[in-house]
Amino acid sequence: MAQFRAKKLDLSCYINVRVIRDHTKRKVFEQYETERQALRYIIRNTQLPQRTRAQAQLELSQMHAYTRSTQIHNRCIDGGKGRGVFSDFRMARYCFRMNALAGQIPGVKKASW
Repeated sequence: MAQFRAKKLDLSCYINVRVIRDHTKRKVFEQYETERQALRYIIRNTQLPQRTRAQAQLELSQMHAYTRSTQIHNRCIDGGKGRGVFSDFRMARYCFRMNALAGQIPGVKKASW
């Protein structure tokens, strides 16, 4: 959504539309995460009155979709690919292999046995 998109992107990787959208989703999720957790806690708390819990559930359902953690998709920071991405390094398999062989990823070396 354009309403969440920043005027200046702080991306230091490959840029295409999908990467920008994923970056926006990550920023929005980070911004609203505590509010969502508080509402979810209120909804699950059976000690509170039913009206309060229903109101919290209504607020949670009216929040934008980008505030959900399920909207975030791992993308390669080198090529922007969405499949075959190692989540620990945020790189696609091929980019990971090339960077590892070049010695650009600390602590990673080619296995030999």
